[in-house]
Amino acid sequence: KIKLFRDSVDVLSLSATPIPRSMNLALSGICSISMLQTPPRLRLPIITHVEYYNDRVIKGAIDFEVGRGGQVYFVDNSVDNLRGFYSYLSKDLSGISFGFVYGSLPANSLLQTMEDFINKKTQVLLSTTIIESGIDIGSTNSIIINNAHLFGLSQLYQLRGRVGRSGIQAFAWFLVPRKFSLAPDGVKRLKAIVKHSALGVGYQVSLADLDLRGSGSLF
Repeated sequence: KIKLFRDSVDVLSLSATPIPRSMNLALSGICSISMLQTPPRLRLPIITHVEYYNDRVIKGAIDFEVGRGGQVYFVDNSVDNLRGFYSYLSKDLSGISFGFVYGSLPANSLLQTMEDFINKKTQVLLSTTIIESGIDIGSTNSIIINNAHLFGLSQLYQLRGRVGRSGIQAFAWFLVPRKFSLAPDGVKRLKAIVKHSALGVGYQVSLADLDLRGSGSLF
């Protein structure tokens, strides 16, 4: 649409993790690519763990983060699962306050829950991938992603990027079910996200995503 308006206009698009098709256009020379590889000052790499699902790991991660005055994201893309976790965790960790958001919530409820979390009235936010981009809360420095094998590589990278947005050491926990045979691509995605944990690795993550998913080209 921009080119139709005026074809001499240059278009610059920005992405933390370009999708495979965009990455392929850049690597083939159809589009040019530039990289910003210098992280903000005082930013630290996010310590990343892949674990089998374990109640002890979840409670330990929440207790640790809340104990140092921080906040936690707990992500699962099933609303039913989130309801179950909300009921279970809020009962079991009674001294900690929880919020619960997903895309089809009424707008007023969603905004109020996010306001409460931003203002530290709640300490743990249970959420679907609605928080994947555009959320920048410096006091939230632990994220737990349940059923991480079901997420795309760029999704995992974006979700992990919701924490560690200050000078405080951040942690990411990717949980997978114990009694479940993971698909080969699911294993590769998890290995890639753990391997690429340094700052400024969006380009490497995108290359891995292109390798796993292909470029989407017909020819």
